[in-house]
Amino acid sequence: MDSILHSLSENIHEQNYVIATYFIKLPIEVDIVKKASALAIGQTIGTWVPIPGITDEIREKYMGKVVNIYDVPPVDLATQIESDEMSYIIQIAYPAVNFGTDFPLMITSLLGNDASTSAQVKLLDIEFPEEFLKNFKGPQYGVDGIQEYFGVKNRPLLLNMIKPCTGITPKEGAKIFYEVALGGVDLIKDDELFGNPSYSKPEERVKAYKEAAEKAYKKTKHRVKYFVNITSGVDELIENIHKVEKAGADGLMVNFSVLGYSALKYIRENTKLPILGHSAGAGMFTEGPLSGMATPLAVGKLARIAGADIVMINTPYGGYPLRKQKYLQSVEQLTLPLHHIKPTMPSIGGGVHPGIVKKYINEVGTDIVLAAGGSIQGHKMGATAGAKAMRDAIDIALSGKDFLKAAKGHKELEESLNRWGYVEE
Repeated sequence: MDSILHSLSENIHEQNYVIATYFIKLPIEVDIVKKASALAIGQTIGTWVPIPGITDEIREKYMGKVVNIYDVPPVDLATQIESDEMSYIIQIAYPAVNFGTDFPLMITSLLGNDASTSAQVKLLDIEFPEEFLKNFKGPQYGVDGIQEYFGVKNRPLLLNMIKPCTGITPKEGAKIFYEVALGGVDLIKDDELFGNPSYSKPEERVKAYKEAAEKAYKKTKHRVKYFVNITSGVDELIENIHKVEKAGADGLMVNFSVLGYSALKYIRENTKLPILGHSAGAGMFTEGPLSGMATPLAVGKLARIAGADIVMINTPYGGYPLRKQKYLQSVEQLTLPLHHIKPTMPSIGGGVHPGIVKKYINEVGTDIVLAAGGSIQGHKMGATAGAKAMRDAIDIALSGKDFLKAAKGHKELEESLNRWGYVEE
């Protein structure tokens, strides 16, 4: 066994290595040790044949190391194998010195799948050494900072997104904003499809929506904040940030799935505004069972490290068939302690309505954003009533009372429950 190519995990944890955990499925006749070794070599020093110039010192410092190989299921005897394929979990340690101080080369190394490795793998998780994480600031606000920014503690924040998704001018959007704001939401954002069209520039929306927010505040004494979508080409990204900051934006929305984690990191380091990270399009990275990344890594850990203060995530309860385990693990990756990196607030989206509020709170707590779209703007009594129904649902869910009994007499909430039902906890 090559001691330069293989290592025990106890030894790796003492060094500056990033540990990648993969899933791979192979024909039974393929040697998994050789396959894992080829991946470790091909994604670091990068060649499958001996060439001049590769010394033992280079291999020791810059080559990947195979740390663990687990059979799935964990069979030890050849007679226990009942299929012509085997599945494995493999862990490979990559020297962090290879990556610099950002995401692009790291992800290229971990998922580049250079032809010489011929490995179809799914990246399940990345374990970062503290030394490498020092290059990343993570969220600027974090959960506590976001709650302080909104002046809300011990209850979920309530978010709505402007609908229709596209095709409306700032003036038209401001009318929708005002009606929603009257119902008591905390935060209104653009839809992820609405960024920088010619008929609605981001800075123009900020001005119009802030006027609507002020108008609603005079009636309700409740301040609603607006997060503007600045997702665009890198050639106009920073310019748009400066424009919306000058116009008075309360926060930024960034679709990191298409812009990339490095762009999110750059934005975080060049603004004082809180950032809502959207994961629209993440399915192209996560939905392949034998390729890409696991959902909790793609929309959880990496977005948090890159600097998102809030991240939109999917759940199993809307129209998207995400497994419950992946949804809960995404919340964990966003919120559990991670060295100096602050926790990111999960924003729960997809099928959010008053009848499911208590279930979400019971499952993941109150340090969340509830992102309700159609259930607010599609309410039969109007958007203001839809927002009020959601706020009433949150208050009742937190009261400890029997939800359905306590909902009686709240006409907006009752209408929502009649239409969308109540989801048992």
